Amino acid sequence: MSYQKLAKDILDGVGGKENVNEVWHCATRLRFKLNDVSTADTKKIENTDGVITVVNSAGQYQVVVGNSVAQVYDALTSLPGMALHASSNNESASEKRTGKFNPVSQLMDFVSAVFTPFLGALAGSGILKGILALFTTMNWISTDSGAYKIWNAASDAIFYFLPIFLAFTAAKKLKVNPFVAVSLAGALIHPSLVEIVSNSQTIDFFGIPIIPITYTASVFPILLSIWGLSYLEPLLNKFFPESIRNMLTPLVSLVIMLPLTLAVIGPLGTKISDLFAMVLLAIFGFSPLLAGLVLGAFHQSIVIFGVHWALITLMINNVANQGYDQWLPIVCAAVLSQAGAALGVFLKTKDAKIKGLSGSAAITAIFGITEPAIYGVTLKLKRPFYCAMIAAGIGGAVIGSFEVHASTFTFPSLLAIPTYLGQGFIGEVIGLIIAFFGAVILTYFFGVSNKSVTNLSDQANPNEVVVPVNGQIVPLSSVSDEVFASEAMGKGAGIVPISGIVTAPVNGTVSSVYKTGHAIGIVSDSGIELLIHIGINTVKLKGQHFKPLVKENDRIGIDDKLVEFNLEQIKAAGYDPTVMVIVTNSFNYDQVHVNLEDPNSKQLLHVIPAKPSVSSSNLV
Repeated sequence: MSYQKLAKDILDGVGGKENVNEVWHCATRLRFKLNDVSTADTKKIENTDGVITVVNSAGQYQVVVGNSVAQVYDALTSLPGMALHASSNNESASEKRTGKFNPVSQLMDFVSAVFTPFLGALAGSGILKGILALFTTMNWISTDSGAYKIWNAASDAIFYFLPIFLAFTAAKKLKVNPFVAVSLAGALIHPSLVEIVSNSQTIDFFGIPIIPITYTASVFPILLSIWGLSYLEPLLNKFFPESIRNMLTPLVSLVIMLPLTLAVIGPLGTKISDLFAMVLLAIFGFSPLLAGLVLGAFHQSIVIFGVHWALITLMINNVANQGYDQWLPIVCAAVLSQAGAALGVFLKTKDAKIKGLSGSAAITAIFGITEPAIYGVTLKLKRPFYCAMIAAGIGGAVIGSFEVHASTFTFPSLLAIPTYLGQGFIGEVIGLIIAFFGAVILTYFFGVSNKSVTNLSDQANPNEVVVPVNGQIVPLSSVSDEVFASEAMGKGAGIVPISGIVTAPVNGTVSSVYKTGHAIGIVSDSGIELLIHIGINTVKLKGQHFKPLVKENDRIGIDDKLVEFNLEQIKAAGYDPTVMVIVTNSFNYDQVHVNLEDPNSKQLLHVIPAKPSVSSSNLV
């Protein structure tokens, strides 16, 4: 795969660099803040090789590309003019123009941007902590050994110095001097202040008492402090002349912000941190089983909208406050259930393309990256996703009832299991087995049908047209309209409908919508020009009983709703409701095959492109 080409295609799809206000990435997604989301061509991006899907949520336009996201991001930001937009921090231009401000979107945007850059290191350190816990539990290594002390330091460093990491990324996000921010964070966990805290001493700052608080491994205090710095630093830059600004702004920032943080911001952040921990503890305390059931079943639904970052923040905060987290073990069940559902599809389907996709997605999900499984397999087939939710809910309920604790933060996956050693560990094992194998079994027996797999496979074939309305497929020659029956307008098929909804039979663009709503023109991404005509002579109804749901030049994807019509009213008015699907550029194809053999297949037409003629000019 050419990452450079994929990056360029994605950039073109989102409307070019002029439409990009900000871009960064997480473990699997490119996250854009676009100046005008309506400019983005979502269907074009989704049909690009290398893109799994697109999610527009929480104020972010998210392009899911999977494990190669870092390489695609590097290629994207290396394109001309794109470096200026990487990890930018301003409100989107559309928000500035309209004055709209969505606090939830802004919060999700800030949290994801702050944690994303070092989540890999955080996860790796957490896994190492879990492995060390396993080794010491099994007496394979002693806590007094040099090897343990070295590896323990490696696993513990990012958690102990977490405020420094957060200060740096928050400063980049809020566009303040990152080295001043890091200095501020470093001061909070300076050995001299840590010693004062350990001795429970109170510092007197010009008569202001500083309450001793431990800031190592904390989250909210430093984020609030850097947020405050983002207001102070611009004021200082305006006040000081440019010739001395580089020295005096950092000086005054540290002189003001550290005491302010120790006296006000830090205690406030600690209170917020304690409050969140108390709320989560109260929910869990009300019914661990119910908490496990709900979070297990719905966690991956949260991931779909990309708003799981808030939960990640609270999990990290729990580890810092309590020394453990009770939600991570439950989330692990949700992750492994998606892996199980993808494996169930792999075992059940006979379609080679779907088997390859689901097999690779299952392996990826086992190691904590569920987007390929969700967007590529389970969500598209729908029922496997529901099977995974059921299995994860049951598994999560078991884990919750055992009140399993995670000793440190890491991404839930097979590799994270050692971090759940300790209280209720046997319950974790039982819950994960239920979530994974339950999803496999449910999906195998109830989650996959030949029709659903055919639908998924058909979507990827540019030479096929799927059935746009439920009903009986009939030859075009049998319809009661001489023009259509004679194929004068092109080859195609008729459908005697049993429902009143017409959906898109291809990925493409709406080329025309008749004012009366009874007909619509479409051009597929591969160049198939289609006319969908609802009923015979229904133009005389002058739009009655028809409701177009799209307009000219709209991008559409397979199964998107195009037109609603009242089937019974059309019949009552004395009109034949047969829907005709015509390939109006049939002359470009050697053959337009109508599927009359398999009524259970969603395929309606298969076109075979005309072979290019061979001439002397072709041979030069």
